[in-house]
Amino acid sequence: MSARKRRGATAVRRPRRRYDLLGLLVAALLGFPVYWMVLTAFRPATEILSLPPEFWPSHPTLGNFARAMGTETFWPNVRSSAVIGLGTVLVSLVVGTLAAFALARFRFAGRKAFVVVILTVQMIPLAALIIPVYLLLNDAGLTDSLGGVILVYLVFTLPFTVWMLHGFIAAIPAELEEAAMVDGCGRFGAFVRVVLPLLAPGLVATSVFAMVQAWNEYVLVYVLLSTPEKQTLSIWLVSFQTSFGTDYGGLMAGATLTALPVVIFFLAVQRKIAAGLATGAVKG
Repeated sequence: MSARKRRGATAVRRPRRRYDLLGLLVAALLGFPVYWMVLTAFRPATEILSLPPEFWPSHPTLGNFARAMGTETFWPNVRSSAVIGLGTVLVSLVVGTLAAFALARFRFAGRKAFVVVILTVQMIPLAALIIPVYLLLNDAGLTDSLGGVILVYLVFTLPFTVWMLHGFIAAIPAELEEAAMVDGCGRFGAFVRVVLPLLAPGLVATSVFAMVQAWNEYVLVYVLLSTPEKQTLSIWLVSFQTSFGTDYGGLMAGATLTALPVVIFFLAVQRKIAAGLATGAVKG
């Protein structure tokens, strides 16, 4: 390799190293709160508020996790969070996929207005809808019920689901469906046999975002659910803060347990998410 080529390769590597260092710095800043939360969950009470703070617990303990999981409403709240999260994701995917397919493949009156409505719903602040939503559910007898919470969550997750899946479906050539229909499939058969398999990365990516939004929601659950056993884990975490003080060890252990299912789900499907986001960025 000539000296000129070596100098050129070195000049190219320098900006890349800077970007790598910048990425590592941003990752460290974003990951430090999570790191501190997990370590605090393993610290005994005598070390949590010690000064100066230690970056590693000298006497790690599982007592905080035992105390958090031993609370009366932990497992009922886990069940409520799972039912609400999975129910919201499944219903939003079924309805959102069909709506996105209609937007991507058919031309009908009011199509552009429908897209504008989807974007408008996304821009409405949640705090402005709490009272109307509560009054509406109260008249329907759906307050303090998991089904009512799922219906409310659908109002906020469906627009995002439709908007995301519309881009994925638009990237799938319509000629593939036409070829399947020529071979004897109907419209629905072509959708099931051709579109859905190709749409799998997009469904996974969209389901993760919907699951995180439903799992971490606090305000709506706090207003709509009054029975302690029906509330979700985000409400359960508040029980560690009382008038006598805050149980930081139990709180951090509970926060770690609350975040763990979403983290495991994300790690299990991260490749599908990356593939889905790349596919959705392509305009068909």
